[in-house]
Amino acid sequence: MSKLHNETDIEYKRRVIDIKSASFCAAKWYNATIWLGSGQTTSCHHPLPHAIDVKAIEFNPKAIHNTVEKKEQRRQMQAGERPAGCEYCWKLEDAGASSDRIYKTIIYEDQDLDEAFNTSAEQDIDLQTLEIAFDRTCQFACSYCNPAFSSTWVRDIRRNGGYTNLVSDGRNHFTHEHDHSQLYTINDVNPYVEAFFKWWETDLHKTLKELRITGGEPLMSGYTWRLIDWFKANRGKSTTRLAINSNLGFEREKLEKLLEACEGIELDIYTSNESRGRHAEYIRDGLDWNQWSSNLLYLLDGGKLRGLHVMCTVNALCLFSLDDLLWHIASLKKLYGKDAINFTLNILRFPSFQSPLILPVEFRQEACRKLTSVFNSNIEVFHEFEMEHISRLITYLKDVDSPHSGAVSREILQRDFKNFYTQYDQRRDKNFKETFPEFAEWYHKL
Repeated sequence: MSKLHNETDIEYKRRVIDIKSASFCAAKWYNATIWLGSGQTTSCHHPLPHAIDVKAIEFNPKAIHNTVEKKEQRRQMQAGERPAGCEYCWKLEDAGASSDRIYKTIIYEDQDLDEAFNTSAEQDIDLQTLEIAFDRTCQFACSYCNPAFSSTWVRDIRRNGGYTNLVSDGRNHFTHEHDHSQLYTINDVNPYVEAFFKWWETDLHKTLKELRITGGEPLMSGYTWRLIDWFKANRGKSTTRLAINSNLGFEREKLEKLLEACEGIELDIYTSNESRGRHAEYIRDGLDWNQWSSNLLYLLDGGKLRGLHVMCTVNALCLFSLDDLLWHIASLKKLYGKDAINFTLNILRFPSFQSPLILPVEFRQEACRKLTSVFNSNIEVFHEFEMEHISRLITYLKDVDSPHSGAVSREILQRDFKNFYTQYDQRRDKNFKETFPEFAEWYHKL
């Protein structure tokens, strides 16, 4: 890490990032998310994904990352221009908050940042951190997810048809099965997967510092276990850290199998949640809160992980128990150590009708009050980046008006909110008003 001792994030930004350009972000060079099932990629989880040229990867497997679009965005950042797809960070910065540009850059060495900035935008770059999804197989169907990332969502749409009357869903998240997200069946040869393994076995395992597998649910994919088998058969050949995004919605035996298979590998587990109890089970359909929290304790008790991370997707429904979850994580930090578990707060922007910004001001103010209490009471156990995530969420809830640029009116978003959850309740055998009595009167009036 290139941060100096006692240097704040803002001081780091001024010293390292700002001297390059007003828009430089190392993720465009050294980080990627690649969906091998659909043949798409992006530089982090904020910009929209774009297609990988399937012909280019026949001759150059590095093209699954070094696409024409990314190279143009690198050129823009070298010139101090703002790539349109990075709107999430520009909006936070324009509101006076810090953005993920710092956190996406600070993890790399200063000399690597200099090399990226001074390298021609046309040149292929070797990744240092990579997140891949082999396919969309998943036993959950979270409310803010969609069929592009969950086979269980696909079954919902196949059985019940698409969701209707969602005016603001311009991306059609919920109207069809998203077959473009899974271009190849289990019996097909997927050229994107084969390009990854070709690059991995020749060069990528030498340069990659962290490989993170997401999904779907990666522990349900045979390709994940194929990669783990490579690590087992080639112990010591790669120093790449392995990280797995898992919903932890499994019986204990699945986790025991994983830990046994990854013996000797630096392993991080990233899991998702942003609320507690019945709120969490409603938002993340398929989740059993007791099972999830029990598996969390099992991983902490085992002491075999390099790190355990909770990713919170901040949406409208989580605001009444997000603070409860953060209190819970704080208690685990006090019990197992500050570094044993951490969290990130990632603000949902799409689907925009699930954004926390659609809520009335008084709801957002109450959430800010609770978050401020968590912030002030856990300074000794939260890391600086965790405190910053809470701080910027408070700023976002107070100062940002619309979920994204060019957003439709809040009235339309609220109407879509009710239309969606009315259908969600019918399909999933849930009850919005019973689960969220705090919302009941407001929800009824929509």
